[in-house]
Amino acid sequence: MNFGRGPSVVLNVGGTRYSFSREVLKDFPLRRVSRLHGCLSEQDVLEVCDDYDRERNEYFFDRHSEAFGFIMLYVRHGHLRFVPHMCELSFYNEMIYWGLEGSHLDYCCQRRLDDRMSETCTYYAAEEPPGEAAGGPQDKGRRPAGAEGGKWLERMRRTFEEPTSSLAAQVLATVSILFVIVSMVVLCASTLPEWRAPENRSVEEQSRYTAESVREPSGIIEAICIGWFTAECIVRFIVSKNKCEFVRRPLNIIDLLAITPYYISVLMTVFTGENSQLQRAGVTLRVLRMMRIFWVIKLARHFIGLQTLGLTLKRCYREMVMLLVFICVAMAIFSALSQLLENGLDLGTKNKDYASIPAACWWVIISMTTVGYGDMCPITVPGRILGGICVVSGIVLLALPITFIYHSFVQCYHELKFRSARYSRSLSAEFLN
Repeated sequence: MNFGRGPSVVLNVGGTRYSFSREVLKDFPLRRVSRLHGCLSEQDVLEVCDDYDRERNEYFFDRHSEAFGFIMLYVRHGHLRFVPHMCELSFYNEMIYWGLEGSHLDYCCQRRLDDRMSETCTYYAAEEPPGEAAGGPQDKGRRPAGAEGGKWLERMRRTFEEPTSSLAAQVLATVSILFVIVSMVVLCASTLPEWRAPENRSVEEQSRYTAESVREPSGIIEAICIGWFTAECIVRFIVSKNKCEFVRRPLNIIDLLAITPYYISVLMTVFTGENSQLQRAGVTLRVLRMMRIFWVIKLARHFIGLQTLGLTLKRCYREMVMLLVFICVAMAIFSALSQLLENGLDLGTKNKDYASIPAACWWVIISMTTVGYGDMCPITVPGRILGGICVVSGIVLLALPITFIYHSFVQCYHELKFRSARYSRSLSAEFLN
């Protein structure tokens, strides 16, 4: 700890005092408390706590003392439960203030929290109150003159990043959605035989970006859509706070994957011309053009449902990996047994569909997922018994991680819905003003 003196520090939470050594604060499980270890000045300390006594090296937090006592029980014993006779949402607010999440709760309390949040459709943000996020009028008098440029960049960033942050952001999001829909319609229509027949062009010729193809209606529409997406991506990159973080975001990577194939295809056409080299590159060009399907994922910026799906997959990657491990283990066992029973044993009834274990893996995966195409099936009695066990095992294994993924999905949905409602409130204030 770089601020204060003495071998220990005292935390005063709602009148209850807790004493800790300085080294304990460095790796303290609560993020807000561990931030005290890196404070260099009294101003940094007051950004973390409500007040500070230099003489006694005591930090004051105006929070619920009983709730913090239960949180300290989690720090000591690893179990976090709700305070009796206290609102679940109020305790959840205390958890977020100290740096905990709903996943730190015990399973029974997680279910209570999910049910309560489903009823009230409420989520408490960590450290960004709606008044601060919206930038209320009371802050205008205190804002220095040199901050006007930063304020303008912040407004531009929210206009492009948060579709519900302002009226201009909603208009921009609507236009972007229209461009995505138009580009997808053109992409789907370009694969229809009726679309290519009047133009009398082959599949390879469809991949070219020649001067004649650009003048066609489909080429003009595609060029306009690409120009809009490119300009939008460039502006968002310019107004972003952290350029490296901007490049690493998944949605921005998807934007790059959707835009660059067009320019690559144009460059390949320019450099190869109309000779046979372009004909050999026809497959590559068709693959690059089909990558425009990634534009559909751009809709995740404007719809909470797609954002919830992505955030859930991000937080539940352990459960997803566990599900894949279950499937792979079961696939290895059942494919080897089915190949042995149907083709490996010399019983006079060999099933050619199960000639190898990799071939049997296809039957196992469609059986465990209860798809059952019927393209291959066991013909021996032991093989059919094994098939029934495979189907039942697949249902059980696929259902095991669903509970964890469901709870994470509910939590992610309420988080994103609260953030959208917060920006909607700032939009309403802007419209009234």
